[in-house]
Amino acid sequence: MTASGRVKLKPGDTIGILGGGQLGRMLAMAAARLGLRCQVFSPDPDSPAFDVVLNATCAEYADVEALELFANDVDVITYEFENVPAATAMVLDARRPVLPAQKILETTQDRLIEKDFVKRLGIGTADYADVSSVESLQSAIARIGLPAVIKTRRFGYDGKGQAIIREGDDPAQVWEDLGTKSAILEAFVPYEREVSVIAARGADGTVECYDVTENEHRDHILKFSRVPAAISDELAAQARAVAEKIAHALDYVGVLGVELFVVGGNGGPHVLVNEIAPRVHNSGHWTLDGASVSQFEQHIRAIAGWPLAKPVRHGEVTMTNLIGDDILDYEQWLTVPGATVHLYGKGPPRPGRKMGHVTEVVPASKK
Repeated sequence: MTASGRVKLKPGDTIGILGGGQLGRMLAMAAARLGLRCQVFSPDPDSPAFDVVLNATCAEYADVEALELFANDVDVITYEFENVPAATAMVLDARRPVLPAQKILETTQDRLIEKDFVKRLGIGTADYADVSSVESLQSAIARIGLPAVIKTRRFGYDGKGQAIIREGDDPAQVWEDLGTKSAILEAFVPYEREVSVIAARGADGTVECYDVTENEHRDHILKFSRVPAAISDELAAQARAVAEKIAHALDYVGVLGVELFVVGGNGGPHVLVNEIAPRVHNSGHWTLDGASVSQFEQHIRAIAGWPLAKPVRHGEVTMTNLIGDDILDYEQWLTVPGATVHLYGKGPPRPGRKMGHVTEVVPASKK
């Protein structure tokens, strides 16, 4: 730490990473390129991030003694997933800087709080309502209309914890199936395409945004990301401005992903914010091979107090997620010109499990 309270690491210092999945793995690999060490904390003994670090802590997030020992061994702490338990973040924050800051988790872990935050910034989102009972769900449906999407306020990802409600569905049954006491109902958005912006913000307030990414999902899980998105320069600038405004409002340090819908209108296409991810993001994996600096290195630079890089895209890029049994055909990608294969070192494939990804780059000179 510097005298001003900002983090300023030097080569050889250690970053603590909460979470041992593929994002933690790729963060640790990016840190190693910059001469920084990482220690990973995860309750899963089979965490793929353990394979690429010298030191790891395998313990539950509620294990205060393990957390304290972990904090003593590192200089700054970050995380690869946003659902870090509040008590865990508090224990660590009392001992070492946690970046992005703990207070940001309070905003992004709860979909209702996040939507209210975005709305206060004057940024568009789908219409929404707080839902805590069958009666409030019925009232929300009456106001918002159908179809609509109901989501748990916390702990949802990759389509989990949500359902579409259509005309003729029984709200009481939908509420029972969701199995929660706190949810949010969102108007169904007839979007033209789904896009995202990966943005990095340093402690000095500098923001660098990557080119807008167009995303295609299968069964609620990201399957393809393509860059640049097939949108106008004006709309791309609007999307980047939204991400930058959010990063500044959160006083964010690190990389975040902002998921957006492109929707039509009388005034032409515009963007609505879907969700904020306070971490490196699956739709930014293309940056590993398709840009001069990856989202993972940008995140490490930011939390280390180092200058951000200005990312330069190498060409037209497509990222393909290898989900479940897709991993069994990994060899077919090894001979594809311009393709780079990333396998996460996970165990047996399961439906819906992200096992790796492939990046294909077509240089601008070959278009």
